[in-house]
Amino acid sequence: MNITLIIVIVTVAVSYLGFTRTDLKYKYTLIPYQVIHYKQYYRMISSGFLHSNWWHLGFNMLAFYSFGMQIEYDFIALFGETKGLVNFLLLYFLGLIFSDIYSVARHKDNHGYSSLGASGAVSAIVFTSILLHPEGKIGFFFIPMPSVVFGVIYLALSAYMSNKNYDNVSHDSHFWGSLFGFVFPIVLKPELFPRFINIVQELMR
Repeated sequence: MNITLIIVIVTVAVSYLGFTRTDLKYKYTLIPYQVIHYKQYYRMISSGFLHSNWWHLGFNMLAFYSFGMQIEYDFIALFGETKGLVNFLLLYFLGLIFSDIYSVARHKDNHGYSSLGASGAVSAIVFTSILLHPEGKIGFFFIPMPSVVFGVIYLALSAYMSNKNYDNVSHDSHFWGSLFGFVFPIVLKPELFPRFINIVQELMR
């Protein structure tokens, strides 16, 4: 069984418990006030295993499974089996943590703010896919487009929605998780960036 599938199974199981037990959901949801003032740092990871409803869970896990399987395979090819799987786990969980840092700092004194879901980590996986496969296609509102174009639109939209704060979606997590997913593999293997640039230049010709 691969790591991607294990994460999906565990996330579905924990999210289901959260649907039926509000006390568990409250205890492990990301609440920046609790993280900062009561040092409950575990919430920055545990919140990634909880979701608000079946639609939220299904969308995140479908996206993660679709891109995660390929990235897990890519990492094994890039770093070897053991190191590749370790780096894949680091990508997912550090992406989850990094995507929450801005929200925690921004809402540290806001008693009423909370968020949950794996969107930050999933965004990291998607943007690692864009780095490694800029020639690929990604659907945006069911419209297929080059992955690089999708990436630019996604970042711009996430930043805009975060500033406007129209809804209860954690657009901050989407934005920062995406950036982490693009940069982290480059830190591990710097030659991936010139490779990305070369492929993008070829696509533009």
